[in-house]
Order: sequence, then structure tokens, then C-alpha cells
Amino acid sequence: MDTNQYLEMFIEESKEHLQACNEHLLALEKDPEDIAIVNEVFRSAHTLKGMSATMGYEDIANLTHKMENVLDEIRNNRLHVTPDLLDVVFIAVDQLEEMVVDIAEGGDGKLDVADTVQKLHLIETGETAPVAATTVDENVATVTQEENWLTYDDYELTVIQQSFEQDYQTYEISVKLREDCLLKAARVYMVFELLEKMGDVIKSSPSVEKLEEEDFDEVFYIALVTSEPKDDVQKKLMKVSEVTEVFVHPVTLEQLKNRQNDALNKVEETKQLVETQEIVDVKKETKQEKKEKSTATKNSATAGNKTIRVNIERLDILLNLFEELVIDRGRLQSISEDIHNSELDETVERMSRITGDLQNIILNMRMVPVETVFNRFPKMVRQLARDLNKKVNLEVIGAETELDRTVIDEIGDPLVHLIRNSLDHGIESPEIRKANGKPEEGTVVLRAYHSGNHVFIEIEDDGAGINREKVLKKAISKGIVTEELASTLSDKQVAELILSSGFSTADVISDVSGRGVGLDVVKTTIESLGGKIDITSTEGKGSLFSIQLPLTLSIISVMLVELGEEIYAIPLSSIIETAIIRSSDILNAHNQKVIDFRGKVVPLVFLENVFEVPRESTDDEFHSVVLVRKGDKLAGLVVDSFIGQQEVVLKSLGTYLTSVFAISGATILGNGKVALIVDCNALII
Repeated sequence: MDTNQYLEMFIEESKEHLQACNEHLLALEKDPEDIAIVNEVFRSAHTLKGMSATMGYEDIANLTHKMENVLDEIRNNRLHVTPDLLDVVFIAVDQLEEMVVDIAEGGDGKLDVADTVQKLHLIETGETAPVAATTVDENVATVTQEENWLTYDDYELTVIQQSFEQDYQTYEISVKLREDCLLKAARVYMVFELLEKMGDVIKSSPSVEKLEEEDFDEVFYIALVTSEPKDDVQKKLMKVSEVTEVFVHPVTLEQLKNRQNDALNKVEETKQLVETQEIVDVKKETKQEKKEKSTATKNSATAGNKTIRVNIERLDILLNLFEELVIDRGRLQSISEDIHNSELDETVERMSRITGDLQNIILNMRMVPVETVFNRFPKMVRQLARDLNKKVNLEVIGAETELDRTVIDEIGDPLVHLIRNSLDHGIESPEIRKANGKPEEGTVVLRAYHSGNHVFIEIEDDGAGINREKVLKKAISKGIVTEELASTLSDKQVAELILSSGFSTADVISDVSGRGVGLDVVKTTIESLGGKIDITSTEGKGSLFSIQLPLTLSIISVMLVELGEEIYAIPLSSIIETAIIRSSDILNAHNQKVIDFRGKVVPLVFLENVFEVPRESTDDEFHSVVLVRKGDKLAGLVVDSFIGQQEVVLKSLGTYLTSVFAISGATILGNGKVALIVDCNALII
């Protein structure tokens, strides 16, 4: 079967199932007794196992099968959920994610997971975790899992008893095959053929059907009635190819009777436990019914909604085609204004409305919930908190907030740095928090929300805050600020010093922090996306990192301005307002031309000088000024005239023009001319 046509679907669905596993495992850690959560994880693991086996990814299928076995033991009350057990399962999920990513990048999805498989096997067999009582049928004998004994029904026990009466011996035999054995069923057949020559096989575990289907690990068990000595049986079996270990354990009739009695006693205990549990379940059932009814109501309300998976490359192509349509729309509007034909004007107006609606639909199709980024953080916080010996609770708010996919792709790493910073530098150890009258468990809030044409993402913690003296001391030693300037800085300005390149207040270099790499990268990445980051901190109470990002990067609203014979575009997201000023209003301060804007001194930037626009020298009495902002800093961009607002398509300058000062891209106007888009952040120092 050609599975390549299903590869993309396999990758997407695998990621969804693994994300579901992560979310449910985190929930299970908080409520270890909730078997419903275990069932959800098991369901995701089981589906992933089947999908990967069908697609031919055996490493994923084998690891998932082992994880599934452990989950099955938990949901059947044979294992208890512990932090150590969850650590191993989390490692397994991480490795599964790594293999799926490798497949998505064109790899074969292979990974050395032998260590994790072994750990899961030890947990499954009860060697590293407590084993609870096993539910047993009245006519079946069983014993503790550690001894690996077989179970027998009444008929099999009768056969064994008769064999003892006829001076035959009954052996319980465990046979282990090599881990890399390719034809396990063939080796099992050879073992059975050899045993049947020595006596009668009366029992096997797993069953013969499962052994034939190779539905077992390396070890299987057999009960044999024979007159052969124990050592001879072992030697003959060891001669079978691919068999690495053979243990032959003689069984006495007295042992089997004791097993039967123990099993019956356990049955009674289990019945009592089940009856008690049923009473508890009945009490829980009403809450569950309410929850199910609520879910059913929601489902019925959205029953008409249908969705399909669309390759993101197709959406990129669709957006590129629409961008060309926007350019042609502008061209038609320009032609319509020149011709003044009523029918053409009406058609262009109608086309503008339709393309406006189409633009909203296409941009909404590209919008992705920030949940796709936020989902990775709960597990990261859990592991990092354990590594740092801290207690941390992560609260996620507004995960449904949507951002353009191009922004989503870039924002993940900066958020990782900020969250790691909050856990390492912000949240104190439980001992210090307790001494300061705080709860031992610190809280980190990850929040997202819309505001106008921007999305705000905030990381807030209730930790120690930013130590002003420590930051200033480090900044002075690094030469970032002078001692004279340091004394004049506000708390907000001091907090923003930690975004400087190479800055770190960590006393010890570790895997988490202390190397001076991180927050400066965060600032650079966010500003490259047209966003900004603000820091608010109160020493002893906590810190708030606020990131402002544009909703989309592909189609933006701009103010078109003229400089000589050239046209430039200034993003509206940076503009506060426009103004006309007199030449007499321009002042000089520290060799810089400035104006008094509502009581605040604002420096002027003459774009004709910045971009070296050729023009005749004129002494204009009035100047057109565009007031722009970067954080708390303002600047006035002096231009020749304003043309007006327009939505334009942002185009990259290409690989050869990546370092043009104060230019972030270009756009094609309706008249066919190219307008450069001004990067206001670069002009404000």
C-alpha cells in the first residue's frame, strides 16, 4: 500500500494526539486517581500506535505500545500513578514527538529508545512501581506479578494433578528471545515443537494466538508436563536460535493448591473493593452526567460546522495571489480617478468592497490560536521547576487569541526565554518564599488578548522582582551605563537594562541561565516582527513582561508621504498623529532640531537627509511632520507632504538588500510605482 499520500495527515494527527497526551498527563499529575484521564491518554496512545504501525514507523509503534501497556496497568488498578512513573511517560512522549518531527522533516522517524522501553517494561512488570490487587475470576488461580507465574483454570489444574499421580513433572518455563529478533513467531514455533517432543504443553502466556501474531515482547511463558529432567529441558531450549535466556521452574501440587486458595481470597477482596468503588462512582456519576449534557448541548449547537485540513502552502499561495489583486485594485482606483467614468467608478467601488471582504476572510484563514505555542509550556515549566527544586503553577489565559501564522512561527522562542527567566530569576525557592510570607508555590501567568490591531502577550510572575541595585551594578561593570547616568534612571528604565546584549545577573552559570544570551534575542526578535516589549517590576512582589505584536505582517495600513519625487510609506501602527508646523517652531537642543509637542521635547528626523533624496534646496515656511512612537520615545518625521492612508502589501527587499537602514520592505502602488516602507523603530534612538 502506498502510504505517502497519507503522510501529511499522519504527521498532523500524530502531533494532535501527542499534544493531547501532554495535556492529560499534566492533569493526571494533579489528580492521580482520575481513571478517566488515564483512559484519554490511553486512547491517544492507542490511536497513535495503530497509525504509526500502518505507516510503517515501527520505532514509534513499539514505544507507544510499551507506553500503552503501562497505561493499561494503571487503568486496571494494577499500578499507581507516581511522579517517577510520569517522568518516564513524559520522556516517552518527548521521544515520540522527536520522531514525528524527524518524519515531518523528511527523516525515517528512527530513534534509539531502548532505555525508555526498558524503563517502561520495568514499570509494567512492577519492578519499579507498587502493584495493586488484581481482579480475578473465581475459577482462575493467580499470584503476584513479580514471580511471573502462569494462571490456570480448573480443567488445567485437573490435568496437572493427574500428571503428578502418574509420576510426571510439571515445569513453568520462561523463554526470552533477542530484542532484535525479526521472526519471533518462527522461534516460538521451534520452541513449541521441541517441547512437544518432550511432553505436553498445557498452557502458554501470552496465548498461542497472540504468540503466532507476534503480539508479545521478548519473553513468553509455558507450562510443560514431562518426564524429562529440568536441566535437559533447559539445555535443549537454549540450542534454539535467537533464544538468549531459559528458566525452568518445577511446580508442586501443594503450590498450585495454595495459589488457588490465595486467588479465591483475592477475588473476595476485589469484589468488596469493586462494590465500594461502585458506590463512589454513583456519587460521581451525577456530576459526570451534568458535564456530558453540557458538552452535548455545545456539540448540538455546532453540529452544522464542518472543517477540512488545508495545507498551509496553499494558503500562502492564496495570500500571494490576493496581494497581487490588492495591487491591481489600487491601479484600477488610480485609473478611475484619472478617467472620471461613472460606470468605471461604480465597478471599482464594488470591487473594492468585495476585495475588502475577501481580504478579511483570507487573513482570518491564516489566523492561528496562540494555543499552538502555549501548549508546549506547561510540560516545560513542570520539568524546569523540578530541575530548579521550585514549586511553580503555570496559569494560561486567553489561549484562544489568534495571530497570523507568520507571527506565530517566530514568537515561540522569545516566550521560552521569558518563561525560563521568570522561573530561574523571578520565582524564589520554597524556603525563601515561605520566609517572606508567600505561598511555597509560585505562580507564572501566561496571558494573551487583543487590543485594536495588536495582540498583547504577557508573562507575569509573583516572584522576587528585579533588584535595582544588582542590575545597575552589573550594567555599570559591563559598560552599558555610566555611574552618573545610573542614578538618573527610573525603575522602568533599569528593568529594561536586562534586555541589553550579554547582560545576566545570574551568580552561577547553568543550563538554564547565566551565559548572557536570551533576553537581548527576545527584544531583537520582537522588534523584527514590528512589536515591542515593556517590563514592569516591583521588587519583592514580581515582574510583568508585556509583548505587543501586530495581528498580521503581510498586508498593513500605511500613511503615504512624499519626499521630492519619491513616495514612502509609514506604518499606521507607529503613527500617533500628523501635524503642520512653522519653521519658527523648530528649536535647537544639543545640536538636534526639536519641537515642543504638547509640553514634551520631540526630536525631528528629516527623512530627505536620512534617505538622501535628491531635491532642490528650498526654505519652506511650513513643514509636514508625522509623529511616531517607539515605546515611550517620540520622534517627528519631516516630509514634504501627506498623500493619505492606504492598505498595502508588504514585500521583502530580498536577500541582497537585507541591511538597508530604516527600510523594512517595499510595496507596489496603484500607479505601478514602488514605495519603500519606513522602519520607524530604527529612526528612534
